[in-house]
Amino acid sequence: MSEATGQTKTETSSPCERLIHVSLFGCDDNPGTKEQPLKTISAAQSAARAAKVVQPNAGVTVLIASGTYYLDDTLVFTNRDSGSADASVVYKAEPGTDVIISGGQAIKLDWEPYRDGIMRARVPRDFHTDQIFVNGELQTMARYPNVNSLQRVFNGYAADAIDPERVASWKDPRGGYIHAMHEAWWGDMSYEITGKAEDGSLQYAGGWQNNRPAGMHRDFRFVENVFEELDAPGEWFLDKQAGFIYYYPPADVDLTTALVEFVRLKHVVELMGTPADPVRFLRFEGLSFRHASRTFMENSEPILRSDWTVYRGGAISISGAEDCAFADCDVADVGGNAVFVSNYNRRITFEGCHIHHAGANGIAFVGNPAMVRNGITWTQQNKIDELDRTQGPLGDDYPSDCLVYDCLIHNTGMVEKQSAPIEIDIAQSITVRSCSIYDVPRAGINIGDGAWGGHIVEDCDVFDTVLETGDHGAFNSWGRDRFWNVEGLDNDTLTVSPDSNLAMADVVQPITLRHNRWRCDHGWDIDLDDGSSNYLIENNLCLNGGLKNREGYYRTVRNNVIVNNTFHPHVWYGNSQDVFIYNIVFTPYEPIGMKQPWGKEVDFNFVHAIGSNTTVALDLQTQSGQDTHSVRGDAGFVDPTLGDYRVHAGSPAAELGFANFPMNEFGVTRARLKVLARAPQLPIFGLRDAAGSDGRDAAEVDWLGARLKNVIGMGMVSAAGLSGETGVWVLRCEGYAAANRLGLLANDVITAANDTAVDSIDDLLKIAELSGTPERLTLSIWRSQMPVTLSLPPLETAK
Repeated sequence: MSEATGQTKTETSSPCERLIHVSLFGCDDNPGTKEQPLKTISAAQSAARAAKVVQPNAGVTVLIASGTYYLDDTLVFTNRDSGSADASVVYKAEPGTDVIISGGQAIKLDWEPYRDGIMRARVPRDFHTDQIFVNGELQTMARYPNVNSLQRVFNGYAADAIDPERVASWKDPRGGYIHAMHEAWWGDMSYEITGKAEDGSLQYAGGWQNNRPAGMHRDFRFVENVFEELDAPGEWFLDKQAGFIYYYPPADVDLTTALVEFVRLKHVVELMGTPADPVRFLRFEGLSFRHASRTFMENSEPILRSDWTVYRGGAISISGAEDCAFADCDVADVGGNAVFVSNYNRRITFEGCHIHHAGANGIAFVGNPAMVRNGITWTQQNKIDELDRTQGPLGDDYPSDCLVYDCLIHNTGMVEKQSAPIEIDIAQSITVRSCSIYDVPRAGINIGDGAWGGHIVEDCDVFDTVLETGDHGAFNSWGRDRFWNVEGLDNDTLTVSPDSNLAMADVVQPITLRHNRWRCDHGWDIDLDDGSSNYLIENNLCLNGGLKNREGYYRTVRNNVIVNNTFHPHVWYGNSQDVFIYNIVFTPYEPIGMKQPWGKEVDFNFVHAIGSNTTVALDLQTQSGQDTHSVRGDAGFVDPTLGDYRVHAGSPAAELGFANFPMNEFGVTRARLKVLARAPQLPIFGLRDAAGSDGRDAAEVDWLGARLKNVIGMGMVSAAGLSGETGVWVLRCEGYAAANRLGLLANDVITAANDTAVDSIDDLLKIAELSGTPERLTLSIWRSQMPVTLSLPPLETAK
């Protein structure tokens, strides 16, 4: 029956649109009418292609009836599936129904008891799966240690996960996996176990999932897919050689009646076109996409000087498409990226979607690194006389003008911790609007470089981020563009030099963060790192972690409220042209490695102090060398206990220039998503949790003409790019002292002396004393996030 006319036996919804019906109770030999529907979506795709050949200017709608459609192969859409601006091709669920398109399969197995509550069933020798869902719930590969939801990292970790004593109990661990945090807590790395050596040690390969690789964290690690570790309800193991699957069912699971689904496909849907022949005007509505394989061992492509590597694919993979959309769709229970928008794409829209429980990124927009001028990796360095001075990209093989609107994205990074609900790299003009994002291991939104800007993030609610990692933010960006760490380039004078255009040669359009609510309890609310440039940050409510700007250019931060925290400027370049005005902070700034004056303008800021009279903010003036008009006092908030940080009429903050912005318009707006979405925990007004430093001595010490201080706090750790709160910070070097002649520079961190680790100033002084003379010292330095070795030359007479 046609929804429009109520008449039966109608194959078209209008004279200009073909309507094709699909039902699990249909047959692929049917004509695709409502009374005689097709059975599979692939058959409907063939019918839609044929309809476009007959009527090229007519739209086509594939209407899919309720149920779960298990795919034999990935649904691949090419330019043959394209519609047009006036006649789209649409795949949609029948109104009011649940349609699931699955990359798995439901198989009824003959289970038999094995031992100790474990069941087993025979499977074909070529059977493969890496995820099992029982009654819709993801089960756990046999692992050590067992799942412990109370542990923040990996839902359980153990330092002895691969110790020889444990490895000795494994008969044949080949095919198992080691998962470990990066030793600096910058995401994780994974390894496939390849066997055991004759001495009993474990053999494995991998660790390429981080663009700045390092050793495994000494504590945060676990192993999975090892048969001997199958010892807890909900765990399973597939023995491919013997052709058995083993499963320890929880007490409430009856395997005779349970729905058991095995994941098969890496991708559920692909839109695969080219810039010359793109997939165009293809739309998906009201569909759920489920069950795609994990891809963490294929996550190996480095993205320039971002910290990240990627796997170019997802449950939904899009490359070479224009004007395509996913509306009111769900993507869940997938082992890798939920959505990956790769290389050339234009005007791709995600609207009203719910993306959750994904192994890696939620939606990733990543272009071709070959489009970046002077694009290099972490192991390379550009030279000033080799730089291309032309602004912008080399071509158009990247995503642009795409929209993520009114989407709920949470519980991503279930497998891969170096991931984000929204990841943007080598792309232009990506808009993220009215989204709710939370419960993720690293950033909520990450921008990996400045190529090529134009992004807008507005009206979003982003919180409960950096839950398993460190040194990051609810929003995180890098800007390791052409100007960054160039041999022969003076970054302090760049903006006033003939090379001034290099400051924004890659980030050619401003990046805007406007009217968002952020909360990060394990990092910064907004973290602009390593040269992030050309930003406008305004009307944001930061609830906990503060706002950090590291080295970069042309950033304007205005009219933000930074609750229970403050502004964190880190190691700015001279003449950075930065602006910080009309903001409300709760404490004095927390600078690291700054030189006065700061940027272009730092002024008209307000330090909130409950119940205080309004006075000049002398502490801000002392810190920034500016803030001439900044004041301290009670801002007069409307109702901070309810998260309303607008100020009353007559507030001294308003008189200074702060302008109210709405406090109740963050996050998703659709009714179906609002009932599902959480909101952040509101802070205890005026109370900031003290950052622990394990009792480290904060005193400053003079040594060989250098002023030293122990590394204390997340700010110093992040500013130096350290793995933790360890080492000695060089605050400054004076004159012709030994430390200066040695080559020590301000903001160096001394990490070892004479091959002995230096955790504190006391360690350094003891090692120096044992050496007897400075000429016998060799220092290991961490400088600009790279190791450097220095040896003292003979002392000369000071001039």
